[in-house]
Amino acid sequence: MKAANEAPGAGRLKIGFILARSFTLSAFALFVDTLRLASDEIDRSGRVLADWQVLASTRHLITSSCGVQVAPTSDFVDPRELHYIVVVGGLLNNEFPVDSETVSYLKRAAASKVPLIGVCTGTFILAEAGLMKYHRTCVSWLHYEAFRQRFPDHDVRADRLFNLDQARGSCAGGSSAADMAASIVRRHISNEAERNALEVLQIEKARAPSDIQPRRPPFIECKNPRLKAALIIMENHVDNKLSIPKLAASVGLSRRQLERLFREETKNSPALVYLRVRLERAKRLLMQTKAPMIEIAIEVGFENASHFSKVFHKTFGQPPSKFRSEISN
Repeated sequence: MKAANEAPGAGRLKIGFILARSFTLSAFALFVDTLRLASDEIDRSGRVLADWQVLASTRHLITSSCGVQVAPTSDFVDPRELHYIVVVGGLLNNEFPVDSETVSYLKRAAASKVPLIGVCTGTFILAEAGLMKYHRTCVSWLHYEAFRQRFPDHDVRADRLFNLDQARGSCAGGSSAADMAASIVRRHISNEAERNALEVLQIEKARAPSDIQPRRPPFIECKNPRLKAALIIMENHVDNKLSIPKLAASVGLSRRQLERLFREETKNSPALVYLRVRLERAKRLLMQTKAPMIEIAIEVGFENASHFSKVFHKTFGQPPSKFRSEISN
């Protein structure tokens, strides 16, 4: 495909994709197909209202996490020719998901004020390049701990689907890639183009950035989106360093409103539910690791193994040492 030669704002919406090694095929496919279906009427797939390219430093095939390979369609073009550059990540076990030339290109694009979007673990690539530090990052709950450990000074949350400001975007991945793409189509093309794309994709309605990631809480059945968000945030802070007022503020409620919501939905206070979330994490660590008891205790917010054992026993009817021995037998 020929490189774009029109300035953004003139004519078609133009997006460049950068695919990481072991990228997530579904996130890329949903994003690009939303553009494709919004670009033309019904299912004609013409590049009428939008254009897209897979950019790379070489023309070598890029292998996705499921093994399907995608061929780049363009060398690196002047980033100013694009409205957005979307970095699609994937498996985190690849030490070098993109090459140094790609990192340099992303930095050049940022310096040129081109909005950069990280999809799935594409946010890790942008953060590693120093391009997410002053922007809120949205990641999947699955990758929250890894992101927080690698970039402790970044603002990150794992309860929302995506985030898009004037300079950066981030998306949890999976089906939320279509939601983010739909919001861009709506912003740059039209509501009608968005509807056309979603109807062909059999998606009734695009979700908003503030919608909660669809994860069933581990031990509580609930439907309230703010309660779900609070539970996800609790799970992401099992070290017990998150105060209840701060938790309430993070889901847009006062402390009293949050406590009322928990009482109505769970018959317990937020503090008691938070404790249970921490202890459930401890159970998984006892089952899945051989970590010493003191390490598990500290990881889930207890100062010593004795206190942890006492609370665990009171909650589950047996001390953690007995629980681990029964699981291993």
